[in-house]
Amino acid sequence: MLDRTAAHEALRRLFRSRPVVSLHGLFAALDTCSRMSVFRRLRDLGYLSSFTHSGRYYTLLDIPRFDDLGLWFSDDVGFSRRGTLKNTVPPLVVGAPAGLTHGELMALLRVRVFNTLRELLDEKRIGRERRGRTHLYVCPDQVRAAEQIARREELLRASPDVPAPPATVVIEVLVEAVRAGKVAPPAEVLATRLKARGVAVTPVEVRQVFGRYGIRPGKKTAE
Repeated sequence: MLDRTAAHEALRRLFRSRPVVSLHGLFAALDTCSRMSVFRRLRDLGYLSSFTHSGRYYTLLDIPRFDDLGLWFSDDVGFSRRGTLKNTVPPLVVGAPAGLTHGELMALLRVRVFNTLRELLDEKRIGRERRGRTHLYVCPDQVRAAEQIARREELLRASPDVPAPPATVVIEVLVEAVRAGKVAPPAEVLATRLKARGVAVTPVEVRQVFGRYGIRPGKKTAE
C-alpha cells in the first residue's frame, strides 16, 4: 500500500486518465487489496459512487458536470448529485409537472427502478396513481399530486392517438435539451438537430417529452 501522499497522487493521476474507475482499478493504482484502505484514501479526496451498476464505479467529487436534473453519465455509468438511486428518484418524481411513469424514469436514469419505487412507496416518499394500463408516480402530497395528474391528463387529451416516444428517443431529447443550456430550442429545431445525428424523432414526440418533463422551449432561432 502506498503512503498517504503517494496514494493521493496516484488517485489524481488515475482519475485524470479516466473519470470513472472500478474497485479493481483502485486496487491496482494503490497497490493494495484492502477495501478499507482504498476508501480511506478516496474519502481524503472526496468521491461519489455510481447509482447504476450497483454502485461499483467511483469518481472524484470535482469531476462530474451534473445536468439540470442533478445527473451525470460517463458512457453508461451514472452518478447523481444526491448519491444513491433511492435518494435520486423522489426529487425527480416530485419535480415532474406531469409525474413520471416507470418507463420514463428508466429512460432518465438508464437503470431499472421497480424495486426502488416499491421501497419509496412503502416509505411514503412518493405516491402512485393508476392511469389506464400503467402507474403514474407522483408527489406524496395530495395537492401537488392532483396537479401532476391533471397535467398528465391534459397532455393525453392533447394527443390521444400519439403513442409515447420510445425510451431511447426520450433520452436523446433530454440530452439535447440539457446541452442547449437553460433555454431549450423549439421542438422543430431540436428534432432537426437529432435527425442530423441519425435519431428518428418528430416534433410531436419532442413536444411530448417537453410537456412531461416540464421543459419550456424558447423562441425559435435560425439553424
